[in-house]
Amino acid sequence: MTQWITEFILFFKDLSYAGVVIALSFEFVPAELVLPLAGYWVYLGDMNLILTIIAGTVGGTFGPLTLYALGRFGGRPLVEKYGKYFFIRTHHLEASDRFFEKYGSGVAFYGRFVPGVRTLISIPCGVTKMNVFKFSLYTFLAMLPITSLYVYLGFKLGAQWEHVDEIIKPYILPAAAIFIIGFGLYVLIKRFRKGRVSQ
Repeated sequence: MTQWITEFILFFKDLSYAGVVIALSFEFVPAELVLPLAGYWVYLGDMNLILTIIAGTVGGTFGPLTLYALGRFGGRPLVEKYGKYFFIRTHHLEASDRFFEKYGSGVAFYGRFVPGVRTLISIPCGVTKMNVFKFSLYTFLAMLPITSLYVYLGFKLGAQWEHVDEIIKPYILPAAAIFIIGFGLYVLIKRFRKGRVSQ
């Protein structure tokens, strides 16, 4: 599966930065493969590091918009019916729904850092008709550090770019915990201030 996806990504290499954007616009193509490979292309001198990060971030914003649109214009029934073609299962939807209900629209940002939630969180954002510009901005801001990390590590590892996931994996859950705690504090402070204003 990984080899097939890698070959699929290589198909876009001749399109340079536009190819990175297009490849990441397909939600079934893991960014964890595209971005380190793009970093390797930077290592080879075929692309510029900063422009690659920008292209990756833009593509990483376009991709979630497809699932957002599916949720917004098709609703939950359509997602349940055709989600299997995007490798979406019912338990995935239920997990993203619970996460959205708990944290609200901010998950368009914080949800990107949580494994198992980051891709599908776009669906409840669409179903609840979250403002598309707000959704896109939150997604872009979240994808920027993620993209930068994966592309940079792919660049530093060079021909060993496929091992990026092994390096990042131990840090994913702690980083996700930090972001969730930070967002939780943000929600508490916001509610506290709102309660003081209403008194």
